[in-house]
Order: sequence, then C-alpha cells, then structure tokens
Amino acid sequence: MAKGVPNVSDNDAFAARNFAIEVDGTMIAQFTELSGLTSEMDVTELKENGPDGKMIIKKIPGAHKTPTLTLKRAKNVSMDLYKWHKAALEGDIKGARKNGSVILYDYKSGEIARWNFINAWPSKLSTGSLKAGSNEVVTEEATLVMEAFERVK
Repeated sequence: MAKGVPNVSDNDAFAARNFAIEVDGTMIAQFTELSGLTSEMDVTELKENGPDGKMIIKKIPGAHKTPTLTLKRAKNVSMDLYKWHKAALEGDIKGARKNGSVILYDYKSGEIARWNFINAWPSKLSTGSLKAGSNEVVTEEATLVMEAFERVK
C-alpha cells in the first residue's frame, strides 16, 4: 500500500483544486474558481507576390493580448474588493492598479506554477442572484483586466 503522495514529476498533470491569488504581496485565498489564464497574440497577415506571380500569405506574430481573469468566490462581509473596484470607478486608475500573482500548489502545498499580472484592476464586480427562502450561498464574481501577464514558474 502506497504511503502519502509521491513527488510531482515533470510529466504529472496539475490539479486545479489548490490555488491562491496574491495582490500586492497579500494572499487572497478565498476564491473558489478562476478562469482566463491565457496567453494569446494577434496574427498579422503579410501578403506578397512570389517569383511566379502567385500570392503568398505569411502569418507573423502581432501584439500580445493580455487576458481578462474572472474570479469567483462566496460573498462575505469584506469590502476590500469593492474598494479596489471603487477606486477605478472614481477615476483613481493609478491607485486602482495593482500587481499580483496566480499561484498553483501541489498536494503538499508546494508552489508548482505562478503567473504574474501587472497593473490589474477590477473592471466588473457582480453578485449572484438572491432568492427568498433559498439556502444557496451568495456568490461574487470579479473581472480583472491588466496591462501585462506572464507565466514565471
């Protein structure tokens, strides 16, 4: 019978269950879902004529597109996320821009992947539906936009 979880090798798949969000050095761990971890670039088409007169279309890399992250969590009494969003609403974009990371952990809570984002701010906050008599947890969703994003680990 195997004891414990073996060390993670380069060929092991990541489990999506254990992650954290860090904003300006502070861990924000109560998010239950995150989507939008993408790296994408525009594709530019270059059209030219070949030696035989036939058109040749070359595809070359264009500008890098920064992703939009969507974070979901159970709604709580904290106003921190709203205050961050409100700074942008009131035009304090410089104050609203924050740097942070998405960190993925293995089964032993060791960091196995990290994506850093630069100058991010919440462009949208939404609260899940409310229904009288329901026992469902109220959810909150935040949409983060940013100027730069890269995987560093």
